[in-house]
Amino acid sequence: MRTTARAIVPIILVVSISLFFEGHNLPGGGFIGGVLTTTAFAIVYMAFGLDFLERGVLGRDVDPGKGPSRDRVVAVYRRLFTVGFAIAVASGLAPLLFGRPFLTQTFVMLEGVPIYDHLEVASALAFDFGVYCVVVGGLLTILSVVGAE
Repeated sequence: MRTTARAIVPIILVVSISLFFEGHNLPGGGFIGGVLTTTAFAIVYMAFGLDFLERGVLGRDVDPGKGPSRDRVVAVYRRLFTVGFAIAVASGLAPLLFGRPFLTQTFVMLEGVPIYDHLEVASALAFDFGVYCVVVGGLLTILSVVGAE
């Protein structure tokens, strides 16, 4: 399982990021990108345990008597959820400042971008990023708290 996780998790994360950036023009976006990212974390949790991120990646000591809802990683997941929700709401409300309807979107074409030559950057990317953070933060909070039970 650990060997497979080391090979599959980076692939899942690359596909997740790809779907996130393609979301405003093609199928994908913040929701499916967030679900795939959470899937990668779930595989890591199954292969290495819930404390792997805290102990193995961040190099922090894990207090065995502390409940999962008070764990520092779970607090980060909850904060990610909150920040993502704020970004999604703000991106929806921003057009109101310009006299446009709620969730009105626009885009800018960037020319001369290395590798891509021209790149379309849509304001929907901010909303998708907020949704991505909400999905990842919410699902990882649930996964961590329930998985520690």
